[in-house]
Amino acid sequence: MSLASAAGTFRTTTPRTGAPSGFAPLLNRVKEAGLLRRSQVFYLSLLTTLVLALGGAIAGFVLLGNSWFQLLIAGALGVIFTQFAFLGHEASHRQVFTSGKANDRVGRAVASGLVGLSYSWWMNKHTRHHGNPNVVGKDPDLDIDTVSFVDVDAASARGVRAFITRHQSKLFFPLLAFEGINLHVKSFLHAFGKGKVDNRSLEIVLLVVRMVVVVTPIFLVLPLGMAFAFLGVQLAVFGLYMGLSFAPNHIGMTMFTIDAKPDFLRKQVLSSRNIRGGMPMTALMGGLNYQIEHHLFPSMARPQLAAARKIVRETCARDGIAYTETTLVEAYRVVLAYMRTVGRSAPRVFECPVVMDYGRL
Repeated sequence: MSLASAAGTFRTTTPRTGAPSGFAPLLNRVKEAGLLRRSQVFYLSLLTTLVLALGGAIAGFVLLGNSWFQLLIAGALGVIFTQFAFLGHEASHRQVFTSGKANDRVGRAVASGLVGLSYSWWMNKHTRHHGNPNVVGKDPDLDIDTVSFVDVDAASARGVRAFITRHQSKLFFPLLAFEGINLHVKSFLHAFGKGKVDNRSLEIVLLVVRMVVVVTPIFLVLPLGMAFAFLGVQLAVFGLYMGLSFAPNHIGMTMFTIDAKPDFLRKQVLSSRNIRGGMPMTALMGGLNYQIEHHLFPSMARPQLAAARKIVRETCARDGIAYTETTLVEAYRVVLAYMRTVGRSAPRVFECPVVMDYGRL
């Protein structure tokens, strides 16, 4: 299934193969414009700002003490940790430094040490996603994870998952509140699992120390009930913010069968969606609003994405490639419409098959 544009028209499509690619001349234009240069001053300023924000939240936590106003600090921490996650994401794409090792060190320190996510797990999953965005059977972001993104997966759902899948468009936003817990659990399972984990010992130390440092003061300073409420709010805000930032990127865009052979430019552009909003939206979404440019040039620093957008739009217009850009609200509308369409393939859980057959007769 695919959604060719933000207009909301679903159709089955097989992207043409062997089409001439305009990526080489596009890449040359981007290089000539100097848009692949690193922006270390920007990232140093961003890191400083986030560290100061984190320090302010910690100071507020200490000063408030036993007070339900602590839930405001919890919400702020959810936002701050998400912003740190955006920075870790950019480091993983080599956007911060020219040295891969330097990017990895910063990315692992931020992701595992500050946010509490496994850097190794993220790198493995996200690298595969970038290589095959929206390719059914290859993109790990399309795998079943409570909800279903492919109708075949929805049809295979049973029991509670079938019920959730059937109503996944209505439950989509509430489920995102649990995404923070889901990400932390997956990170620990990966770090302690049997599969290959890069720098496993360091990653385990960072994850465990981060968990202890974050959780212990909460239960030492706050009453038990308030402490659980604090953690709940922080994790809910973190999950919602992360989910709401990543959901508009590809859901409802063109999906490719595993045997389709679109050229690189078309595969990345047709499967991605940009969000309008300029600099405020860029700050809010950590540069993910320029998803098309990010997929075409993964190592491009955040400040260069807006300028690259103009060049990419011109290339797509010249080559007749649909370039999707919409508002955030419209993107969510399309995402929910797509989730609803896929969800209809799930079995009806609480209906008697005999009664259903009789009704069809």
